[in-house]
Amino acid sequence: MSLDQTYESELAFQADRRRAAVEFIKIISDLWYDKAIELILFRNQLINRNVSEILNLIEYASEFVQKPISIFDAVEISRAIKEVDLPPAKLDIGKLTYEFHLADDEENVVNFVKDKLKGADKTNGIEPKDVVLYGFGRIGRLLARELMVRTGKGKQMRLRAIVTRGEITETILEKRASLLRNDSVHGNFPGTVKADIENNALIINGTTVSMISANNPEDIDYTKYNINNALIIDNTGAYRDKESLSRHLLSKGADKVLLTAPGKGVPNIVHGVNHFDFDPDKVSIFSAASCTTNAITPVLKVIEDSFGIVSGHLETIHAYTNDQNLVDNMHKKYRRGRAAALNMVITETGAGSAVAKALPSLEGKLTSNAIRVPVPNGSLAILNLKLDNSTSKSSLNSVMKKYALEGDLVEQIQYSLSNELVSSDIVGSSAPAIFDSNATIVADEGNNAIIYVWYDNEYGYSQQVIRLAKHISKVRRYTYY
Repeated sequence: MSLDQTYESELAFQADRRRAAVEFIKIISDLWYDKAIELILFRNQLINRNVSEILNLIEYASEFVQKPISIFDAVEISRAIKEVDLPPAKLDIGKLTYEFHLADDEENVVNFVKDKLKGADKTNGIEPKDVVLYGFGRIGRLLARELMVRTGKGKQMRLRAIVTRGEITETILEKRASLLRNDSVHGNFPGTVKADIENNALIINGTTVSMISANNPEDIDYTKYNINNALIIDNTGAYRDKESLSRHLLSKGADKVLLTAPGKGVPNIVHGVNHFDFDPDKVSIFSAASCTTNAITPVLKVIEDSFGIVSGHLETIHAYTNDQNLVDNMHKKYRRGRAAALNMVITETGAGSAVAKALPSLEGKLTSNAIRVPVPNGSLAILNLKLDNSTSKSSLNSVMKKYALEGDLVEQIQYSLSNELVSSDIVGSSAPAIFDSNATIVADEGNNAIIYVWYDNEYGYSQQVIRLAKHISKVRRYTYY
């Protein structure tokens, strides 16, 4: 075949792949908006993805499972899912495609999908949950974006209101809309945001979200806004213990409270690790712990369960945050008064001790510290661990890859194959922990391991908050991944 013929053949194949991706995107949208079925690809979100993004994710999936998964396979499986009668669900089409490759080649794809998803028949119906965001800072706005992008048919969580302090003027409302619409780190919101001055509301993707001004949680009557039995997600950082968080429950229309920070006297939850330890029917206030705790705890659980941990030290290389100064100025904490974008700043973190709240077996075994660095988002945790049982780099990585591919922590651990991974690459990652397999170090004797875990301290953490919120609200769909 001549070079011209080869090139023409490549162009034709590329066109076929892109056409298949367009069909795949159409099926993804139909399933989501018609049946409340969300397709993901090895934990990667597929809704609102373009053709190139879809093809890149397919390529990653093929490399990750080391099987020849293609866009054509994904389309075939997605067509079969569309033919099967299923309740609202979240399905990993990468896992289904991978398993179909392992199955009998003669098996009918629809029958295969029916067999794999037969557990969906036992799923109970779910009641949608009203959600109120108390506070509208970095995490609050990311939660608002994700909740509105994922509203679909409104079968799960419905963002109904946002609470802020101070008078809501026309100028303030427009500024709130602008901050939601545009973000310097995470880019533009893939939807519409309009300020409804007359009704003190934001119209997000055509849906009304009331803006409520209040100085105290107990002063609000949510029922006036037709909000009932709501989950209040407090992301202000102002209320961090059981007594102060209980004030939310004095509001009419409030049902549960979720704090987006470590809490005192309330369950601190890392979803995927200990969220089943507390019954939402019996507990009303939860904490989603910190971004760092959510990043390291899933990885530490794998290491503890597989090799045992004698002791260890955690060092976080953390993006600067809003509690630091933009320029040198007074600050109540040491070093944080120096210009955040110009300095590396040693500071403390409670993540080492906080891990024990989710993994009691690690009580007293970990020390920790933090270095804030001049990047606005994207952080790295370095775990230096002394192990009970010796291992090797390849064995440790193989165990981590297994947990990232299947089991209870597939949403929490993303396994990176890249030799070129840097902090900006992990911005927008839905997993709270990105395990850097190529950076793993294991000493020759096998009892000391150094593990590198990247995390998007804003977006990845927000995804964990949403997962926990769904669990608390009992709106978790049937899942297969």
